[in-house]
Amino acid sequence: MTSEAFKRIEQGLKEAISYAQGHTEGAITHHIEVPTPDVRAIRATTGLSQAEFARSIGVSKGTLLNWEQNRRRPEGPARVLLALIAKDPTIVQRMLA
Repeated sequence: MTSEAFKRIEQGLKEAISYAQGHTEGAITHHIEVPTPDVRAIRATTGLSQAEFARSIGVSKGTLLNWEQNRRRPEGPARVLLALIAKDPTIVQRMLA
């Protein structure tokens, strides 16, 4: 690693620590709004059965059923993954093939 690269990484880490400590003035932040997914509609665009879709995104069929029947809501990474699938129904199959 070059000296210049090290200095840039070090500066970035110092800025991240400062931000985490509440010193946010002048900081550039990016906020991404992840929509609440309509899981049943998203799965329908993939053409997969409930069992196949659940398996493809790494959740149990029971979890998928709870999402589709609005008893529970996907959160965190699952919500982001579902948003990606909503935009591109074949993304999981293509990326993991």
